[in-house]
Amino acid sequence: MRNYINHYINGEWVESSGSETMEVINPATEEVAGRISLGTQEDLNRAVKAARETFPHFSTTSKEYRIELLESIAKEYKNRKSDLIDAITEELGSPVGITENVHYKMGLGHFETAAEQLKDFEFTERRGGTLIKKEPIGVSGLITPWNFPTNQTSTKIASALAAGSPVVLKPAELTPFAAVILAEIFEAAGVPKGVFNLVNGTGETIGNGISAHPDIDFVSFTGSGGVGQKVSENAAKTVKKVALELGGKSPMVILEDADVKKAAKAAVTNVVMNSGQVCTAATRTIIPQKMHDDFIEAVKEVLPGYPVGDPHGPNMVGPLVAEKQWDRVQGYIELGVKEGATLVAGGTGKPDGLEKGYYVKPTVFTDVNNDMTIAREEIFGPVMSVLTYDELDEAVDIANDTVYGLAGYVVGEDEEKLQDVASRLQAGRITVNNAKMDFTAPFGGYKQSGVGREWGDYGIEEYLEVKAVLGMPS
Repeated sequence: MRNYINHYINGEWVESSGSETMEVINPATEEVAGRISLGTQEDLNRAVKAARETFPHFSTTSKEYRIELLESIAKEYKNRKSDLIDAITEELGSPVGITENVHYKMGLGHFETAAEQLKDFEFTERRGGTLIKKEPIGVSGLITPWNFPTNQTSTKIASALAAGSPVVLKPAELTPFAAVILAEIFEAAGVPKGVFNLVNGTGETIGNGISAHPDIDFVSFTGSGGVGQKVSENAAKTVKKVALELGGKSPMVILEDADVKKAAKAAVTNVVMNSGQVCTAATRTIIPQKMHDDFIEAVKEVLPGYPVGDPHGPNMVGPLVAEKQWDRVQGYIELGVKEGATLVAGGTGKPDGLEKGYYVKPTVFTDVNNDMTIAREEIFGPVMSVLTYDELDEAVDIANDTVYGLAGYVVGEDEEKLQDVASRLQAGRITVNNAKMDFTAPFGGYKQSGVGREWGDYGIEEYLEVKAVLGMPS
């Protein structure tokens, strides 16, 4: 049982000013895994005050100092590898292999990349008699989601520290364990008091409190579109800068020259990874009409290679994070059938033999059109909608017919067509043929998928203000 009932404020673990706590449920067992304190406005005010007081000093530290600090964090992060893997597997239900190779490595990658990017980052530029300076924005409020307990948290913190901005973090209530371990890592790495502060709590109290706080200069939020709108509304009252990484309904366009089996594996892998709880998941698979039957058969052959079950067993798919999320996904599967889509794999209910835990069946629909709810709304579960096209222009039109624009995927052989489709997809990150992860590449969305960019030097830029000083001697 993990009892994380203190907050980390000004370099110390302190009791909450309130007495309310919340149980954290292990989604694989449906049993209580621990408790966190639900912070109060007073707790948040203390954290913001600590960050505000350290800002004048931390913002003027040298680039070399901050590089060393990030490298020290990365070292301590590696020292806590097993602890992070255990915590994420327990709170999220992520299979151990996925936890290590995706969640753990992504968190580490952001700290290492920020340190490397900072080495060549220029904070000043001369244009004749004008000096352009990039200065830390101030106190940054970070609100992170439950689906990637280290990835989104680490990219925000790493960028903020690289820029010289102290932070106040509110992790997700459903998956707060990894954030507590990160706080311990920062303490061991020598992060100065007040530079990193953690306040657990609800979105209503701490989330709204961060976005509306007059002494917070910048808010970086990852989560749903509805909450993102609320963050923007709150922030507008004090005209603070906001970065939003929101939802997606990403397309995977498969070209007619693609190997059908490889394409099916790429599509299934993308949809079931992290139990489908991924904002960039390619949940709309767009294939040539003449490939349809072969593709569906290939998908059916591929699916058994992604077994669902105990995160500590030899499984590729774990449970959804909570009962509420399980109910949500079940509702979408039922709606897909009701709207006339053809169910070719999966369906409602839990997989055979898995009565305890929030497990779902990886589900595939065909005969889907882009007007159906399952093709338009973000389900956040392992549910694939297969759509067909006759001409490539039609495929691009289908792909772009969405309010979202976070990610897109293209699979095929013809390099000219791959690049053509990639250039026409309206999304912030396009992956061609399962290209490897690039931590230096900007990450963020078009349209209702968000505002701003994270990762690498683009992430650092978010935590900076630009000042022009005119009349400087040459």
